[in-house]
Amino acid sequence: MKPAPFGYHRARDVDGAARLLAELGDDAKVIAGGQSLVAMMNFRLARPRHLVDIAGLHELNRMHRDPSGALRIGALTTHHTVETDPEGQLGADFAVLREAMRWIGHLPIRTRGTVGGSIAHADATAEWCLLSLALDAEFVARGPRGERRIAAGDFFLGYYTSVLEPDEILVEIVFPRPAPHAALAEFAERQGDFALVSATVNLDIAEGAVRGGRVALGGVAASVIRVPEAEAVLTDGGSFADCAAVAADAVDPPGDASGSAQYRKQLVRTLVLRACEEAMSR
Repeated sequence: MKPAPFGYHRARDVDGAARLLAELGDDAKVIAGGQSLVAMMNFRLARPRHLVDIAGLHELNRMHRDPSGALRIGALTTHHTVETDPEGQLGADFAVLREAMRWIGHLPIRTRGTVGGSIAHADATAEWCLLSLALDAEFVARGPRGERRIAAGDFFLGYYTSVLEPDEILVEIVFPRPAPHAALAEFAERQGDFALVSATVNLDIAEGAVRGGRVALGGVAASVIRVPEAEAVLTDGGSFADCAAVAADAVDPPGDASGSAQYRKQLVRTLVLRACEEAMSR
């Protein structure tokens, strides 16, 4: 398959890209790594009349810790850069980000695909969407009206849909607090496939005891979700097995050719327990 005809525009800077998007209207899409959008275009699932290429905006390709300890990742940072952490920015505080990269496709995809592109695509099975929700990330978007910060919990609206305006560009992802006791677990039919179900747990541990935590799931709803019922079990001192069971009971996943709703609920139970145990072991 080949994509429908489109116009190609190369942006010189972020503000210029935003102006182009505003001028071209709703029929324009941003392209960076292209690992999601191009595939959808090839199958004619997406038919943008214009592509605005931001791959050359090198100021968005960075990853560093600021003086407060927050981790800031530019939108054009690739999955592989996070996986290899060449400048040692992640350490034990954000090891879950580095280790989660192995679940994303295959090496060529991780080498080209970008963190910001994955989040803006808003796939309910995407690892970055799940991690950002569980680690309470904030997103920085820029458009003709200026810059705004969006909490991950407010960003995802539904299937491949976010609060980004058509003329806005996601420029940075901020993880404000260390997450030394976080883990991601997922299940796919084959290595590199999209996850059927994924779970991320971010535990709050003090003096060796669990005081609470965040539980987030992918693949069970139209977007990634948190499970407050399961989080309440952690806050109340319940066991990891109880947390996992409550998480499974709390969701109503869809069924399809890859697995029934009941099968996905069982995966939730297994993966939440696995993520809890791995997070605790850190």
